[in-house]
Amino acid sequence: MKKIFIIHCSLFIILTSCRQDIPVIPHEEEQKGEAQHTSVAAFYLLNEGNMGSNKATLDYYDYASAVYRRNIYAEANPNVPKELGDVGNDLQVYGSRLYAVINCSNKVEVLDARTCKRIGQIDIPNCRYIRFHDRYAYVTSYAGPVEIKPDYEQIGYVAKIDTATLQEVARCLVGYQPDELCIVGNRMYVANSGGYRVPNYEKELSVIDLTTFTEVKRIPVGINLHRVRADRHGQLWVTARGDYYDNPSRLYCIDLATETVSDSLNVAVSDLDIVGDSLYLLATEWSYIDMQDVITYGIVDVKTHQLVSHSFITDGTEKSIQKPYGLRVNPVTGDIYVTDAKNYVTPGTLYAFSKAGVLLWSVRTGDIPAHLTFVEN
Repeated sequence: MKKIFIIHCSLFIILTSCRQDIPVIPHEEEQKGEAQHTSVAAFYLLNEGNMGSNKATLDYYDYASAVYRRNIYAEANPNVPKELGDVGNDLQVYGSRLYAVINCSNKVEVLDARTCKRIGQIDIPNCRYIRFHDRYAYVTSYAGPVEIKPDYEQIGYVAKIDTATLQEVARCLVGYQPDELCIVGNRMYVANSGGYRVPNYEKELSVIDLTTFTEVKRIPVGINLHRVRADRHGQLWVTARGDYYDNPSRLYCIDLATETVSDSLNVAVSDLDIVGDSLYLLATEWSYIDMQDVITYGIVDVKTHQLVSHSFITDGTEKSIQKPYGLRVNPVTGDIYVTDAKNYVTPGTLYAFSKAGVLLWSVRTGDIPAHLTFVEN
């Protein structure tokens, strides 16, 4: 396929008036893949950027034109002094808005999902992940500074945000360093990690009643919890990072009827996505014993709890991926997207695979490509 590479601004025109003479770098475009016309119109990709470098960026792929656009935030928002911010940690679409959780900038950027123009900002310290229910957004917060110590005292919380006013209206205390959250019915499940309290990690999932917005119980699961996702069979899938020594990363299944662990699988998980009855997973699991990463790709059948595939990549392309980092699956086409963070300090790569695991295309991204979210027509 003919490759098209465009810089969408004259190289002789630099936008400087709104950032105190700091140039706005124009976005770049590349033609990638074949045009598709389904209920999924596009996706955004949030590149985390290195901590302390203020290099979080946003990319965009339009399915109808098959055009991939890099670094679109700065050009769409020339009046924002520091651009997107420091460490992009989550990205979600809700209604007509795009929400980008910028961890070390202590904020959630709220954008128009169609134009990427900034609507507002929600200030939340050390914010981590965001989910939605009715008219509210819920954001996990570590609450305190980035600091590793066994006796870290600042407990975490979930902030409740009115999406109409972008104001915090309530908060619920949970465990130390809460990460992903998942809402099923009128219950919220929050993965407490305790990641700053090494080696005193958390092991429990907080359960919040949304009517009263209070923590009503905790579910013992595993060491250093991270991700929480629900399937269509009344089950919750929770990942534990482990302690990077003798307790490896594991995948747990929770029966929502009893709110207890019903199964655990001896498989490492860094990121996952559930489409139908297939739980796609990847892992870059570090071990301080072996002093190396163990990389895993796989598919778990959520009905049988069996690992039915040891690699969803079938054409050998995984040999080119240095540090698999993020994972999403198009719910309509089944196309699989894997991000490669490479060395964590230079631009990464996004790989697009067919449902059969064959490479369709790849493209350069920003630093540490991580969080991909789809936009529906």
